[in-house]
Amino acid sequence: MTEKQPTLFVPHGGGPCFFMDWNPPDAWDRHRKFLEDLPASLPARPKALLVISGHWEERVFTLQTNPAPPLLFDYQGFPQHTYQLTWPAPGEPALATRVRALLEDAGFQTGADAARGFDHGVFVPLKVAFPEADIPTVQLSLRDDLDPEAHLAVGRALAPLRDEGVLIIGSGNTYHNMGKMMRAMRGGPDGPVNGGDFDRWLTSAVTQEDPAVRHAMLAEWDQAPGARDANPREEHLIPLHVVAGAALADRGEKTLEDHVLGAVESAFRFG
Repeated sequence: MTEKQPTLFVPHGGGPCFFMDWNPPDAWDRHRKFLEDLPASLPARPKALLVISGHWEERVFTLQTNPAPPLLFDYQGFPQHTYQLTWPAPGEPALATRVRALLEDAGFQTGADAARGFDHGVFVPLKVAFPEADIPTVQLSLRDDLDPEAHLAVGRALAPLRDEGVLIIGSGNTYHNMGKMMRAMRGGPDGPVNGGDFDRWLTSAVTQEDPAVRHAMLAEWDQAPGARDANPREEHLIPLHVVAGAALADRGEKTLEDHVLGAVESAFRFG
């Protein structure tokens, strides 16, 4: 009997952060340990991974159908060795077909991309969590309007996959004001990074007992305290909406609160 999988939102850090030196040296240690411990927290080994990353947007929801996805080193200015990382997880075209059918049955247009590789929102955190790279993995794009209601609805359409042993992972960041973070590191005029207000609101939204209340709060996320300071553009937050939608009635819980380079970054689990 297949074990039902939870849905997860994981912050994927900054660039190839887990595979390079930082100052302070332990900057990403807590985050790394969280990812390393993730497989043991699951009810069973997933049959496949479906990942929604903040680094892929298309006009319609698009599925990666490449049976052997390469890596997309879509970051700049990092040490040379970080462009030689490997994570050779196989693709799963059959899962991509299944996802497209679920989404189209729910009224969404979909597309397919046979050449797309894994961007760093996928391979950087999953190289830590699943270093053997032996679980079939498919990436689903965001829709480029980043409409929160649509992404919650897409999640609801994907919910049956959980009973089929598919682990649905949203990969982004709860705080993604990179400009402010970089200026703060250089002692710039903006002052310290402060994502605490938004993180507290987001935690309250995710952990609501009533899924209808959670849905309503996440749909209006940009009205929350500190929302646009934490996410001037929401592409790194919206993967959370997909996994929250796929949770259906399962209540969310915070599984990580990390303070990195002045920012609060949180992970959430449903089910």
